[in-house]
Order: sequence, then structure tokens, then C-alpha cells
Amino acid sequence: MTLVKDLMTRHGEWIDPKTTLLDAAKTMLDKEIGSLLVGEDDRIIGMVTDRDITCRGVAKNLDPAKTPVRKVMTEKIIWCFDDQEVEDAAHLMEGKKVRRLAVMNRDKRMVGVLSVDDLARRMHELSGEVLDQVAAH
Repeated sequence: MTLVKDLMTRHGEWIDPKTTLLDAAKTMLDKEIGSLLVGEDDRIIGMVTDRDITCRGVAKNLDPAKTPVRKVMTEKIIWCFDDQEVEDAAHLMEGKKVRRLAVMNRDKRMVGVLSVDDLARRMHELSGEVLDQVAAH
């Protein structure tokens, strides 16, 4: 049995919803990641992805140096627990048609992110199933 915590990308970084798109993109580049959780008042309120910045920001001619991530972030994030089985998390990704899940511990503190890329590194068949469902979306 493989648990989410065995495959997830560990990072506990949040960004403030007032962070600009430019600063968020720079953080993603520096950390070599494609998404950042957005937090306010010790709560996760959304997630911003590189695609959000590109499609909801730049493509709509929003100034990346002035636009806060709050304007382009996805507000309803999907998450799982770090001690859940990976297969359950993968089925959640399939069902919700998402490529990334925020990962919480049982105290509901963010401890990482589980992505399709994380699955692909160790569980090729399962990642293929998830991608088939997500890509159909």
C-alpha cells in the first residue's frame, strides 16, 4: 500500500492573495513547480497554477506586475490527506478532473501537493488512468 505522503511533493509554501502574478511566476520558476497554494488568515483559499497565470491573466491582458493572484486563482481547491492511499487520491483526481491535489495532514495543515507528475514517477499505469480522465475534461 502506497500512501500519498510517499509520493507527494513536499512544500509548505503559501503565497498571499495579494502577491502579483509576476512574483508568483518567479516563485514557480525558482522552485521548479507549476502551482502555488494561496493562503489568508492561516487558511488555504485557493491555488494558482502556471496555466491560471497564462490563460486567466496574460491572455486577458492583465498586467502581471500589478495583478494579484486572487484575480486568477482557482478558489475551490480539491485536497486529500497525506495518510490516504494513493489510489484513492488518484480516483479523486479522475473524478474531479484535476491534475493536482493539495495534501493536508490530519490537523488540516498543508504539507504538500500530489500531482499527476508525482504519480508518473512511480506509478505509471495509475498516472495514465488519471491523465485519460483529466485530458477528457
